[in-house]
Amino acid sequence: QVQLVESGGGLVQPGASLRLSCTASGRPFSYYSMGWFRQAPGKEREFVAAISPSGRSTNYGDSVKGRFTISRDNAKNTGYLRMNSLHSEDTAVYYCAAKLTWHPINYQPQEYDDWGQGTQVTVSS
Repeated sequence: QVQLVESGGGLVQPGASLRLSCTASGRPFSYYSMGWFRQAPGKEREFVAAISPSGRSTNYGDSVKGRFTISRDNAKNTGYLRMNSLHSEDTAVYYCAAKLTWHPINYQPQEYDDWGQGTQVTVSS
């Protein structure tokens, strides 16, 4: 099991950027694939991005391709989500999650074993 803590959320204006962090503790972070999901009020949890344990492979949800970048630093036990060109539709609670497997596609929340508590991102003028 790995414990995850997100940080970096906040209130930003449309067009701004944010970088979220996900810090892991417990078992070695390098064992795990990491994903980012988000959930807006009244909506289902949505896949944002995923990265393999080595960092060499990534997946992105269609709504964030070209704007968001997932990365990781295993030496720091931390994963990141860089979000550019934010707009109001990106407003949600963002969660990081971890699992021990990696597949060509990794967008199903039920595949992930460990979750953080979430960090709020609000995009508003």
